Amino acid sequence: MARIPFAAIVIAVLSFAIAAAAQAPAPSPTSDGTSVDQGIAYLLMIVALVLTYLIHPLDASSAYKLF
Repeated sequence: MARIPFAAIVIAVLSFAIAAAAQAPAPSPTSDGTSVDQGIAYLLMIVALVLTYLIHPLDASSAYKLF
Protein backbone atom coordinates (compact mmCIF):
# COMPACT_ATOMS: atom_id res chain seq x y z
CA MET A 1 0.00 0.00 0.00
CA ALA A 2 2.84 2.42 0.70
CA ARG A 3 4.28 1.83 -2.75
CA ILE A 4 1.46 3.60 -4.62
CA PRO A 5 1.87 7.08 -2.98
CA PHE A 6 5.66 6.78 -3.30
CA ALA A 7 5.36 5.89 -6.98
CA ALA A 8 2.95 8.78 -7.55
CA ILE A 9 5.40 11.24 -5.96
CA VAL A 10 8.30 9.90 -8.04
CA ILE A 11 6.28 10.17 -11.25
CA ALA A 12 5.15 13.70 -10.39
CA VAL A 13 8.72 14.85 -9.68
CA LEU A 14 10.03 13.25 -12.85
CA SER A 15 7.27 14.76 -14.99
CA PHE A 16 8.11 18.26 -13.71
CA ALA A 17 11.81 17.67 -14.38
CA ILE A 18 11.11 16.45 -17.91
CA ALA A 19 8.82 19.41 -18.63
CA ALA A 20 11.41 21.87 -17.32
CA ALA A 21 14.17 20.34 -19.44
CA ALA A 22 12.03 20.51 -22.61
CA GLN A 23 11.78 24.30 -22.60
CA ALA A 24 14.36 26.30 -24.55
CA PRO A 25 16.40 28.88 -22.66
CA ALA A 26 15.57 32.52 -23.16
CA PRO A 27 17.71 34.36 -25.71
CA SER A 28 20.25 36.82 -24.41
CA PRO A 29 19.37 40.49 -24.85
CA THR A 30 20.96 42.18 -27.84
CA SER A 31 21.10 45.60 -26.17
CA ASP A 32 20.60 46.50 -22.54
CA GLY A 33 20.04 50.18 -23.25
CA THR A 34 23.30 51.52 -21.79
CA SER A 35 24.75 52.25 -25.23
CA VAL A 36 21.63 54.21 -26.16
CA ASP A 37 21.82 56.19 -22.92
CA GLN A 38 25.51 56.88 -23.49
CA GLY A 39 24.82 58.08 -27.04
CA ILE A 40 22.13 60.47 -25.81
CA ALA A 41 24.50 61.79 -23.13
CA TYR A 42 27.24 62.43 -25.72
CA LEU A 43 24.76 64.21 -27.98
CA LEU A 44 23.58 66.44 -25.14
CA MET A 45 27.18 67.28 -24.19
CA ILE A 46 27.95 68.27 -27.79
CA VAL A 47 24.84 70.47 -27.92
CA ALA A 48 25.86 72.13 -24.64
CA LEU A 49 29.39 72.70 -25.93
CA VAL A 50 28.15 74.24 -29.20
CA LEU A 51 25.69 76.47 -27.36
CA THR A 52 28.44 77.59 -24.98
CA TYR A 53 30.70 78.64 -27.85
CA LEU A 54 27.83 80.36 -29.65
CA ILE A 55 26.68 82.30 -26.59
CA HIS A 56 30.14 83.21 -25.24
CA PRO A 57 31.01 85.84 -27.88
CA LEU A 58 27.64 87.50 -27.34
CA ASP A 59 28.24 87.57 -23.60
CA ALA A 60 31.77 88.96 -23.96
CA SER A 61 30.60 91.89 -26.06
CA SER A 62 27.65 92.86 -23.88
CA ALA A 63 27.36 96.32 -22.37
CA TYR A 64 26.93 94.95 -18.83
CA LYS A 65 30.11 95.09 -16.77
CA LEU A 66 29.99 92.99 -13.62
CA PHE A 67 33.53 93.69 -12.44
